[in-house]
Amino acid sequence: MRTYEMGDRDLDEAVDALIELAADTEGSNNADLIRELIVTSLKTLRGGTERGDVKLMNSTLKELRYSFLVFQRYRHVRKVTMYGSARVEPHDPNYELAAEFARRMVDEHQWMVVTGAGPGIMEAGNRGAGSDYSFGVNVRLPFEAGANPWVHESRLINYKYFFTRKLTFVKESDAFVLFPGGFGTLDEAFELLTLIQTGKSDLHPVVMLEAPGTGYWDPWVHLVDTLVDQGLIASDDLNLFTVTTDLDEAIAEIRSFYTVYHSQRYVDGDLILRLNVEPSDALVEELNDQFSDIVPSGRIEMIGATKAEIATNDQIDLPRLRFRFDRRHLGRLRCLIDHLNGMDRPSRQEPE
Repeated sequence: MRTYEMGDRDLDEAVDALIELAADTEGSNNADLIRELIVTSLKTLRGGTERGDVKLMNSTLKELRYSFLVFQRYRHVRKVTMYGSARVEPHDPNYELAAEFARRMVDEHQWMVVTGAGPGIMEAGNRGAGSDYSFGVNVRLPFEAGANPWVHESRLINYKYFFTRKLTFVKESDAFVLFPGGFGTLDEAFELLTLIQTGKSDLHPVVMLEAPGTGYWDPWVHLVDTLVDQGLIASDDLNLFTVTTDLDEAIAEIRSFYTVYHSQRYVDGDLILRLNVEPSDALVEELNDQFSDIVPSGRIEMIGATKAEIATNDQIDLPRLRFRFDRRHLGRLRCLIDHLNGMDRPSRQEPE
């Protein structure tokens, strides 16, 4: 017996028949999940859910489906999301820095750029990247005219809700760069760090970048240091982001993160790190020696693709490491990845 159904034999059989009628070979692997989506919709109909709530569910599902469709063709290309103020003018040094950052990520490293599609820093990012390498993830606001002209319509997505837009930013990007901005930029900064700190998002490079002399991120860093001093966050959480005014350093921070490390996945409670390069036995031993504090049982070991990864054809050709991660000290996990990448540097929580 299925665990999620209507409990009405005629309705359940009708849903099964609809799935069979609509399924094709390509989508058949997801038939079980699509069935649950239909059952959820029918339960909403029978549950007397208020119309406003149904509208929210409907808009959310449609927006996400279209987002996934747009990004699906480019999943093999690394992407960086750029955040920052819509109020920054083209003559502002942060506008110029954002445009140059995007240009170099595209021209020199073949990444694509994702922005909120608006003016200011967002426009600079799309302008620097060029329309062929830009995505615009736009939220409809009454006081903004719409998307900037540097995003091609085929890679522009318009959202009603901030939360679906924010989910897309995090889901589709491999790195994040935050330029000076207002409430929205600060909201994105803390949400990104919260998702990484709690393990709800994979580790990604997060860079706070500003033009020299701006003085924007210094007060923010002071606030975060205060959180550490008062025991409100862990000291190793400071490893989850980098603050700089140096464009070369910002680009190197992003690029170096993926030198050896490729991606991660949990399988049967173990953390699997997929790698671009197979580490030596000596390096694996170094990891076991230096990071045993975040491995509560067992050891860090080299393995082949797991059954779960093979079943979904998930990066099965890459070498990988497996270990039981404590799932709490993400800042230390970032240090482990830096060590893998050959980028050992003093931890930010250590006194100078």
